[in-house]
Amino acid sequence: QVQLVESGGGLVQAGGSLRLSCAASGRTFSNYVMGWFRQALGKEREFVAVISESGGRTYYAGSVKGRFTISRDNAKNTVYLQMNSLKPEDTADYYCAAERGGLTTSNPRQYDYWGQGTQVTVSS
Repeated sequence: QVQLVESGGGLVQAGGSLRLSCAASGRTFSNYVMGWFRQALGKEREFVAVISESGGRTYYAGSVKGRFTISRDNAKNTVYLQMNSLKPEDTADYYCAAERGGLTTSNPRQYDYWGQGTQVTVSS
């Protein structure tokens, strides 16, 4: 079992920045692919970004590419999502997720563990 706790969400103006953090429990954090997903009001949960176990590979949804950066610090059991140039359409609940099969997948159904979510609201 892995427990994930997100933090760092809040209200920010368009064009601003936020950094989300996801703290993981357990001693095998470095063995998990870590992803960020978001769910806006009335929409399905969608892929945002994913990072490989060692941090050597990252992939992003087209809507956030060039604006968001995913990173991880395995020594601290933490994954981050740096969000810059935020837009109102980025408003959503953001979720951290862990995948134990070694797949840098964008499919939320492939992830094994999920955090509780943190709300991000971008005002215009």
